[in-house]
Amino acid sequence: MIQCKDCELFERNAAGVVVFHCDPFMNVKEPECLAKWQLMKLNQMIAGYQAMLAYYRKLAPMQEKMFKVLEREMDDISEADKWRVDGDDDDEDDDAGGDDEWTDAPSFR
Repeated sequence: MIQCKDCELFERNAAGVVVFHCDPFMNVKEPECLAKWQLMKLNQMIAGYQAMLAYYRKLAPMQEKMFKVLEREMDDISEADKWRVDGDDDDEDDDAGGDDEWTDAPSFR
């Protein structure tokens, strides 16, 4: 098995970062290259996921505060509109009670 450092598709730049020019669809030297390539891509995905989680951890306290403010605003809106709902129920009771008041009135026939 050829080592990656001995392969012509391997490069280490001036900063010491390893760069692979191998493409699993075009120029694979050995079957083990595919496994290494998959491992590198998996590590990249994990690093991206961990960066995303770190970002979400920073946002979590702000989101909690925002949800609490929105919840208070919704409660205030519900409290402000409560008179509409309560007022409609009272009107229905008044209409039913209003008919009883006029039954004692004299009729003009």
